[in-house]
Amino acid sequence: MEFLANLSLGFSEAITPINLFYCFLGCFLGTLIGVLPGLGPPATIAMLLPMTFTLEPTTSLIMLAGIYYGAQYGGSTTAILVNLPGESSSVVTALDGYQMARKGKAGLALSTAALGSFFAGTVATIVIAAVSPLLAAAALQFHAPEYFALMVLGLIASVVLAQGSLIKALAMILFGLIVGVVGTDITTGATRMTLGRPELLDGVSIVAVAMGVFGLGEIMQNLLHGDEERTAYRAQLRGLLPSRADLRRISGPVLRGTGIGTLLGILPGGGALLSSFTAYAVEKKLADDPHRFGKGAIEGVAAPEAANNAGAQTSLIPLLTLGLPSNVIAALMAGAMIIQGIQPGPDVMTLQPALFWGLVASMWVGNFMLVLLNLPLIGLWVKLLTIPYKLLFPAILVFCAIGVFSLNFSSFDIWVMVLFGGLGYLFRRLDCEPAPFLLGMVLGPMMEENLRRAMLLSRGDPLVFLERPISAALLTMAALAILFVCLPEIRRKRDEALQE
Repeated sequence: MEFLANLSLGFSEAITPINLFYCFLGCFLGTLIGVLPGLGPPATIAMLLPMTFTLEPTTSLIMLAGIYYGAQYGGSTTAILVNLPGESSSVVTALDGYQMARKGKAGLALSTAALGSFFAGTVATIVIAAVSPLLAAAALQFHAPEYFALMVLGLIASVVLAQGSLIKALAMILFGLIVGVVGTDITTGATRMTLGRPELLDGVSIVAVAMGVFGLGEIMQNLLHGDEERTAYRAQLRGLLPSRADLRRISGPVLRGTGIGTLLGILPGGGALLSSFTAYAVEKKLADDPHRFGKGAIEGVAAPEAANNAGAQTSLIPLLTLGLPSNVIAALMAGAMIIQGIQPGPDVMTLQPALFWGLVASMWVGNFMLVLLNLPLIGLWVKLLTIPYKLLFPAILVFCAIGVFSLNFSSFDIWVMVLFGGLGYLFRRLDCEPAPFLLGMVLGPMMEENLRRAMLLSRGDPLVFLERPISAALLTMAALAILFVCLPEIRRKRDEALQE
């Protein structure tokens, strides 16, 4: 009964006119940036963070979440029709989806992607509603040592699952931790690494950093590569509705993809990308004829599309229940909550139930909107691909500058954005993932605060982290994860899997 009462509260909040409008806006923008390569959800959410200051917390989070899972839908449309994935998680969909389109089955591929994503989104919403109260109740047993150990485990897990060099990923996290503690020490009042600039007394603006790293950095990278060759799908779409035989063929892959995405989405660094690749690999292993994959197998569309949408939604569970962002999108949403004066964690569910359950219910509403948005507007999304990137990036730059300036009406924040834009480009040139950097920056102040609290309570005894069972277990898991992935055989298989 409590479960139904919570969902009822959530839907009563989600279907208010203002929240419905911003949910639609988030889903529309998410689909748009999913279609257009070269922008992505992190940069878009970073650009829209200043806009959330004028909105209610629930409304702003509903819009930002809609952008995230909406991008998973949009990316599949161009992956199928143009063989150009708008989102990294849609790369796998392009393998078989585009081949289906070439065989005249573009409508079937698109409807399969939409139905699989909607089913996965529905299941993920139910899982979030069912699991979150249990995790939040368990999190109430956490104190400063446990929270510090949990954040260490989260950062280590993001390193283990990051692509490329482990050393580079660790370096990115350490750099993020250093940037995160710039400003005034909340305990002693001393200034740290402010370079004598009063603008840095409150720390480095996470919005300016995110816009620089994911907005300007991405623009610089794309300008080097020029416009991709884009050939729009011009044949008439037919057969949008799958037959009973098609439904039977995709039911198993959708169920497995949903399960994989739901589980992997919760992992730090997991989310939509890891889920879609894993689901595709599982279906190929289970297939009677694996050679069909890459040549238009409908299972190769159904499984990854279900997995990436489920993974996108369940990746918000650690943020909502433990206050631990599991990926860069969750880190930006955590920043939005902190800016609104809300501390992410288990207290959100008890102190602001309308916000928590309204966000959960809006995910189902948003997924329903996305089905209605994507199939009728396919022609519009494909035409957008003909816009040259050289006409798009000036508008992106203007929006970034306006958004950053509107934070504090300070030109200093624009210079911070430009500086980190150059660093973001450098990160990409050096094959360093920027996501661990932003996670370290967001978690750094919280880690420091919990570390100091733990040391004060234990009167300076560091053994407090090992004497408490939960913190000791979490730190042990973090140490084992590092040792495990450093084993030569495991590291070789990890690199091969990520390369594939």
